[in-house]
Amino acid sequence: MSETILPGEARLQAMAAPEGEIAAATHTLVVGPYLTRAGAAQASGAAERLSPRSTAARLDEAVGLAAAIDLDVAEAMALSLPRIRPSTYLGKGRVEELSGLVKASEIGLVVMDCALSPVQQRNLEKAWGAKVIDRTGLILEIFGRRASTREGRLQVEHAHLAYQRSRLVRSWTHLERQRGGFGFLGGPGETQIEADRRLIQERMTRIERDLDAVTRTRGLHRQSRARVPYPIVALVGYTNAGKSTLFNALTKAQVTAQDMLFATLDPTARATRLPHGETVILSDTVGFISDLPTPLIAAFRATLEDVIEADILLHVRDVSHGDTEAQAEDVAQVLEELGIETRADRIIEVWNKADLLDEAERTRLLNLSTRNGEATRSDRDSEAPVLVSALTGEGLSALAGRIEARIARSRSTFAVVLPPEDGAALNWLYENAEVLDRRMEEGGTLHLAIRIAPEKEPRFLNRFGGARRLSRVG
Repeated sequence: MSETILPGEARLQAMAAPEGEIAAATHTLVVGPYLTRAGAAQASGAAERLSPRSTAARLDEAVGLAAAIDLDVAEAMALSLPRIRPSTYLGKGRVEELSGLVKASEIGLVVMDCALSPVQQRNLEKAWGAKVIDRTGLILEIFGRRASTREGRLQVEHAHLAYQRSRLVRSWTHLERQRGGFGFLGGPGETQIEADRRLIQERMTRIERDLDAVTRTRGLHRQSRARVPYPIVALVGYTNAGKSTLFNALTKAQVTAQDMLFATLDPTARATRLPHGETVILSDTVGFISDLPTPLIAAFRATLEDVIEADILLHVRDVSHGDTEAQAEDVAQVLEELGIETRADRIIEVWNKADLLDEAERTRLLNLSTRNGEATRSDRDSEAPVLVSALTGEGLSALAGRIEARIARSRSTFAVVLPPEDGAALNWLYENAEVLDRRMEEGGTLHLAIRIAPEKEPRFLNRFGGARRLSRVG
């Protein structure tokens, strides 16, 4: 009986999900095959470098990723790996041992917390008789379920297709068959696998054109924002560090915030007013994660444009997590690989989840941040982190003050004297500048101290020629 060939678009829809649809509550085994120190020294790839994290923390994160799409994790195990086998990643004995466990526990899906080649993935599926996905495939599945905007869905589909292109040989058993050309001299024609690769490439090209249009639209939005310029403050950090909770606390928004990896995928931006009247655009972004291939994050470059353009980056860290230092290193590495400047004078480090610390640890971190602040008070480019709890509100006023102080560095301060009848000028100042001090003389004359952004300074000086410059910080 001949095999039915799906139409091009239908085939693309099937191929866009590299592992097929993974049902929620699938009985799942999570395997963490982690290289030993000797094995990492022998490995040449960056993906195989020795991780600074503990084995338990890495396995817990892999289980958390599986739980993020409601998989039923029946068992999770970490394996010490002296070296990587080209054919199966694991050694022959380990493969046979896990084969027995998969059959005995009726496992339907095995999640390998590593990057598998297509050959390794295919060989493990044959050996275990179960679906196998690697870390990249699992994260793609999460992204695919979480993306809600058209842009997010396009980016996820593009990443899926790029990932699937190298795995066609394992997805379709008939791909090596050839379809004849038209006419008598048509020849053997292209193989089905070549046709599918061509379909994928054509679809990826169309998606790239659509994403270029999205980028142009975002550029127009930035241009319109530039006409009424507000500083951009972007939140970056490891996934589940509490960025969305902090975003909600600072803006009074209702962005999804859950104790879950990658709870937020699509970007959100809101205008918010700081205590002294300064308006800023606060932008929440997708969280980063360790061992995530750069092309996967690069697929979301349009999403991260607010980070690229930001005046200030709030690096949100979960200080209650045992691997907070390693997580901070991963965030810095991803930002660097994406070409995003991480100058010290651009970043404010936010130590979040203070409410989860015990009293001794909270006191230690408070003392550490205070001591660092005193030691570096004369160095504007090196400031102490701010200890906060986005959930309880602790430290948020100090954080807002730090953001204001950082913005103020590039702004001039002026003394302005206004007659009592010039209400229009007073209104202009309140709309376009930050009024730091206001004092009225007996006859009604107003004496004001204002701070103004560099791009508005020429208009200010043109209108208030008699203003006296007090200082320019920065």
